[in-house]
Amino acid sequence: MGISVTKLLIVLAIIVVIFGTKRLKNVGADLGVAIKNFRSAMRDEGEKDAAKNDEDKPIDGEVTSKKGDNG
Repeated sequence: MGISVTKLLIVLAIIVVIFGTKRLKNVGADLGVAIKNFRSAMRDEGEKDAAKNDEDKPIDGEVTSKKGDNG
């Protein structure tokens, strides 16, 4: 039921015939750049979340006031 090596090679050969090696090389490069940008964006988003969580936490001994509290 699984995909054998020969079936995989036949599918790969058909893809190369249809698209050509030059176009496949460009698709691979574009896919690599997209993955790199996605990882970078996820890392940046994680750093923003960590910084936001650090801002929300009061420092030991710090007095916090609620919004609208004029006291």
